[in-house]
Amino acid sequence: MTVTRRTALIGLAAAATLAASPALAAPGASLIDPHWQQSGSAGDVDHSAWGSFLSRYVRPGASGVNLVDYGGVSAGDKKALKSYIAALEAAQPTGMSRDAAMAYWFNLYNAKTVDLILDNYPVESIRKIGGFFSSGPWDDKGVTVEGRSLSLNDIEHGIMRPIWDDPRIHYGVNCASIGCPNLPTQPFTSGNLDGMLDQSARDYINHPRGSRVEGGRLTVSKIYDWYKVDFGNNDAGVIAHLRQYASGQLAADLGGVSSISGTEYDWSLNDG
Repeated sequence: MTVTRRTALIGLAAAATLAASPALAAPGASLIDPHWQQSGSAGDVDHSAWGSFLSRYVRPGASGVNLVDYGGVSAGDKKALKSYIAALEAAQPTGMSRDAAMAYWFNLYNAKTVDLILDNYPVESIRKIGGFFSSGPWDDKGVTVEGRSLSLNDIEHGIMRPIWDDPRIHYGVNCASIGCPNLPTQPFTSGNLDGMLDQSARDYINHPRGSRVEGGRLTVSKIYDWYKVDFGNNDAGVIAHLRQYASGQLAADLGGVSSISGTEYDWSLNDG
């Protein structure tokens, strides 16, 4: 699929199709094990291998969506990615500082998601992974950390959301889809965490797939519906959150709206 086609998918012409796509039941934030609440003083693990992968294969697209050259990933880099994930599995996030641990979980989630796509590529959407009756691989126990088997949902909804209680988590995890906040071009670290999350929030909110106002009507990503509880649990809370990061015309337009008129999401693979 070309960049031009992707751009069209996030435009108005695709709105009806996107709105009609099947909805996923959004997991709530619920701590899976008090073990993960422990923290220490250790710093970041080595994320340089992930940084090398991102610099080679993540390309900011003309549409404003970061695309991943899945088809161009070499056999050697696929192996290096698996080695990096294994190194993260061997690490001890409960001994890290809170910022280092948060960066660790973001990188593990994103690296494992890319690894899953590569294992199943070519694929139209991450939702096609896992069999005919599956809606995606998020509940598969794909990694083992500190002796505990974890799924992507465990990481995001059973560890990160309940422990850090930060709505910006939704801008840091990437589900390999056009509708998702961008996969970053560099790893998260304890030092860049806040800056990267704020920038990711700005990039997403000020892009049409995140939010837009047309004719006084506000359309937002389904993320703000699925996880509304993390954004104030009502339209007013979501809009207040959007205003924190909106700029230019969007900021002006948001001043005139008090409710959300529609939601949409594009599950097409962020392939390019």
